[in-house]
This record gives sequence, structure tokens and C-alpha cells, in this order.
Amino acid sequence: MPANAALHSDTAHQIAADKEMTRDAKAATEREHQMTLLEGIRLYPKAIAWSLLISTCIAMEGYDVSLLSNFYAFPQFNAKYGERQPDGTFQVPARWQAGLSNGANVGEIIGLFLNGWVSERYGYRYTVMACLVAIAGFTAIFFTAPTVVELEVAEILCGIPWGVFQTLTITYASEVCPVALRGYLTTYVNFCWGLGQVIGIGVIKAMLPRTDAWAYRIPYALQWMWPLPLFIGVALAPESPWWLVRRGRIEEARHALGRLTSGIGARAMVDEGALGKGEKEERGEGVDLDETIAMMRHTTMLEEKLTRGATYWDCFRGVDLRRTEIVCMVWAMQNLAGNSFTGYSTYFLEQAGLQPSKSYDFALGQYGINMAGVFGAWALMARGFGRRTLYLYGLCGLCVILMCLGFLGLVKAEKRDQSALATGALMLVWALIYQCTVGTVAYSLVGELGSRRLSIKTVVLGRNMYNVVGIVCSVLTPYMLNPSAWDWQNYAGFFWGGSCFLCIIYTYFRVPEPQGRSFAELDLLFEKGVSARKFATTDVDVFDDLASDENEKGAETRVEKN
Repeated sequence: MPANAALHSDTAHQIAADKEMTRDAKAATEREHQMTLLEGIRLYPKAIAWSLLISTCIAMEGYDVSLLSNFYAFPQFNAKYGERQPDGTFQVPARWQAGLSNGANVGEIIGLFLNGWVSERYGYRYTVMACLVAIAGFTAIFFTAPTVVELEVAEILCGIPWGVFQTLTITYASEVCPVALRGYLTTYVNFCWGLGQVIGIGVIKAMLPRTDAWAYRIPYALQWMWPLPLFIGVALAPESPWWLVRRGRIEEARHALGRLTSGIGARAMVDEGALGKGEKEERGEGVDLDETIAMMRHTTMLEEKLTRGATYWDCFRGVDLRRTEIVCMVWAMQNLAGNSFTGYSTYFLEQAGLQPSKSYDFALGQYGINMAGVFGAWALMARGFGRRTLYLYGLCGLCVILMCLGFLGLVKAEKRDQSALATGALMLVWALIYQCTVGTVAYSLVGELGSRRLSIKTVVLGRNMYNVVGIVCSVLTPYMLNPSAWDWQNYAGFFWGGSCFLCIIYTYFRVPEPQGRSFAELDLLFEKGVSARKFATTDVDVFDDLASDENEKGAETRVEKN
């Protein structure tokens, strides 16, 4: 056969293969758009289970952060690591409070940047498993720390694997499930954060009667209960099929996808002779693995066309700059809306006049609300409320509560007890609004708004922005609340209320609505520069756009040959 004829034959086969892939990808996309929540649960039960397991890794960070912020109001901890005050009590100085909190943030920044390279090279599973081994070793430093300096070292080292968990849990959840489940599984990460906090505050409250060193050593030792069972579970979990497709390992991706879907879906795909394709679609029988893999390949090819590479620098080039900016701000606004302020709730309430036991009761209620709020967000999303709507109106509610907290600082000294109780009640209301909106929905937004090709790195940059802002807030907050520093007490609410108002303005103009969109559709909406306020109403057809581009390229090729 002549060389030209062979080349023409290969080209024809490639064109036919591309058309078939596009056709399958379109069928899979349409099926995902039509899929209801209950159908998603029925077809992807294994994906839900594996996602819930890996997301539980974030509970370790919530547990330790809860210990640290609540230890500042813990008499035994202060007696060991604090300094004697003029009134005879002990307090960890504001500079060390800020240092310990920021130590974890610094470690997380290091871990996040490492994760952006390591996880994309070695895969999600192996990265998580290595971090679980590391954190088991670093916990020994917490348990044996003789001074606050060793605690600082432990916070920095443990922050490295925590930084990895912060991003991989969200990315894995967003990649193993269909559109119908994506918002629920990505926001479950926030439930795990609340779970760790509830366990942490419960352990501290149980240790209050103790007067020896074990009062704070036992809570640190209990961090060893997490790594081993999680390591076993992650070792058995399937890899993300999206990651495998990006690495060109198509057969492995198909096998991983089969492990994520129900047995009904796998059989429907294999036994095509027993049930025609059209009949299968009409009856809604399961998941066609080939079509779903075709959709992943199609999206990957589209992103390769729209983006130049997959490095950190590419996150700041072209249309991806806007996506990176929004992801960074969505996460940063969690802290700017007052989250870091309420993280010191126990210490804050104690300074406002409550006894330590009552302060921990309020904190336990607040962390319980953190968990329940996730289900509240799920209920709101199930009723059709979009991510952008929940985030925007949630910020409005938080701003009002923070200003009310500030005005409670004007209450006269003789009514301090009533003011302290009112402050505690308002902080519970703040926690409920936050967790039903901003605190939970942010995880869905950051998991959806980045391109798949740059997803890990975009989420890394966003979480690092959260940590950088958190460092600033962790420096300011102890000085605002510490009686030996600025001693603002309730007046700190005015500061965070003003910061929250600026977040409202940004969200209205810049944060788009990704609800119900496939990753390819989001790519095209960003590529076309659609306004954030018009994302929900703009119609796009990624297959028509890609087909028109291919036709233009084909016409150019024919002109060159002529």
C-alpha cells in the first residue's frame, strides 16, 4: 500500500475514533444531567463509600485544631506551657498563641505545595497513605513535648500531611462521583472537620477533673487512633479515574470506574448483547463505563486545547487566572468572614465572663452545629438553592451576627453575665448560619471551579491563600481577645463584621454558579468570559464548540495541502 494511502487510512480511522468518542462523551454527559440524586446513590454506592472514607482523613486536622484553640482556656495546659499573670493565674502569652496556630498553617502551606506535585505524579492513594504514616510519627512529639517550643515543632510537622488532606479529600470526592452527587460528597469534608472538633472538645471536657499532666497528654495520644484504620481503607480504595485518564492509563481508569459503580451498571456495560444500547438508556440501567471514560477523555482533550500546561504557573495564565482567583478568594473568605475569630470561642467566652465548664458546653454545642450544618446545607441544595446563592446570603447573615456581637460590648459591667450568655447564644447562631452556607458550600465551589487538568494545583493555591489569611487572623485574634494585650472582647465583632461586608461585595460580582454543570461546560463558560451573575442562565454546548473547532482545523489542513 502506498505511504500516502496508508496515512490517509490511519487519519480516517482516527477521525472515526474521535467521532465515536465524542458521541459517547455526549451521551454520558446527557445521562449525568438527567440523573437524579436517588439514581446517583443507586448507581454510585461504592464511590460514595470510598469518598466518605478518604474524606474522613480531614477529621484529624479538625481534632488537633480543636485541641489547640480550646487548650488556651484549659487550666492544666496553661499551668504547663503558660506564664504566671499578676493575679496568680496562668496564660499562654498571645505571642505563643499566635505562634502555635501559625505553626500548623506554615506546615500546611509546605504540605500543600508538595501535594500539588507529588499527588499528580504518584496518584492520590499513595500520597494519602504516605501522609498517614508521617502523621503517626509526628504525633509522638505532641505527646512528649516538655516546652511550648516542642509543641511549635509538632504543629509545623503535622501541618505538612494536614495540608495534603485539605486538598486531596476534596479533589478525590469531586472526581469519583457524577454531577448529581458532587455537591454532597465535596461538602462532606466539612462534616469530617466538625466531627474532629466535636471529638476534640469532648475529650478536653472529660479531662477537666484531672489535675496531672495526663489531662493534656491523653488528648494528644488519642490522635494515634486515626492513621491505622484509615491507612488500611485507603490502601483498598480505587484510584481516581480522572487522574488515570490524565496519565493515559485508560484501561486502569475503566477498571477503577467499575469499582466505583454498582454491579447493575457494570453488568449493563459488559452484556450489551443481552440489552441493546438504546433500550438500556431508555430503562436507565446503570452506568456505561465506555461512555463515561469517553467523557473524561473528551474533557481532558478540551482542557488541553484551552490550557497550555499543567504547572503552577499555568494557574495564572489566560482564563485559568480567573478560576484561580475565585478559588483562592472563596477559601480566604471563610477566615475573613470571622471563622478564625469564632475558632477561639471557648477562650473568647471565658474572657467574656463565663466559667470554663460553661465555655466548653457552648463550644461543644457550636461544634455539634458544625456537623449538623452540613446536613442543613445538603437540604438547601436538594431544594434547588445554588452554591452562589447560599454563599452570598450566608455572608449577609454572618455580617449581621458579627455586628450584634460587637454591640453587646456596650453592655454595662454589672450585666456582664447576661451579656456573656447572649454572646454565647449568638455564636451558636453564627455557627449554624456559617455551616449551612459559607463553611460547607466553599468545599463544593473549590472542587468544581478549577479545571480538571489543574484541579489539584488550583485547590492547593486556594487552600494556601486560606492559610496565609489564617496566619494574619491568627496573629490578630489572640491580641484582640487576650486580657494582657488589646483586650477588645466583644468589640472584635465590629472588625470582623466590616471584613465580612467586603466579602459580600466580592461574592456578588465574582463568584459564579457551578450547580448542574459538567466540568467541560464550566471550562467553556470560563473560556467565553461569561459574567459570574450569568453563569446559571447561559446555554453552552461543548460538543458543538469542539466540533466547529475541529472543522476549522480540517479546513485549514486542506487549504495547506492544496
